[in-house]
Amino acid sequence: MKLDLRPMLRGEIARMDIDFRLSAVELDGVGISDEVSVKGEIVDTAGYMRMMLNVELGYAGECARCLSSIEGRFETEFVRTVVDEGTLTDEQLEDNVDEYVVISDGFLDIDEELREAIIFDFPSKLLCSEDCQGLCPKCGKPKKDGECGCVMSEPDQRWAVLKGFFSEEK
Repeated sequence: MKLDLRPMLRGEIARMDIDFRLSAVELDGVGISDEVSVKGEIVDTAGYMRMMLNVELGYAGECARCLSSIEGRFETEFVRTVVDEGTLTDEQLEDNVDEYVVISDGFLDIDEELREAIIFDFPSKLLCSEDCQGLCPKCGKPKKDGECGCVMSEPDQRWAVLKGFFSEEK
């Protein structure tokens, strides 16, 4: 979405509310709801413009440990200083890419920056709960469903010969 900041640049307004829907973002192995909610504001304080946005989206995926289906909401903040084109050099913009967004001809297009922020801030692994223990390595049953009865500590057969060597009778 292109935001028209010309009234703010002319000094007619000092604050602009932002509320729009961003088209879907694609993440590997995660289903994202069609709408990504973007709400916030741009505030102009004597020529210093600061943008503060809250980005929220719904997601569906599977737990990285037990593979159960999970759904949830993800939120992240997007805070940047808004500068007019030509104010900063290309080198300054590259060195501070996470600090600035640039107005071009009075308009600000932040869709791509928002998508990148979502991708970078989204958890790399989804979990159904922080204490998820995953799956049994033998039978594959989710450990959160209870004990499966598998014997987990099998002795190494290479050491079986020494088992009786240190008996208590000697």
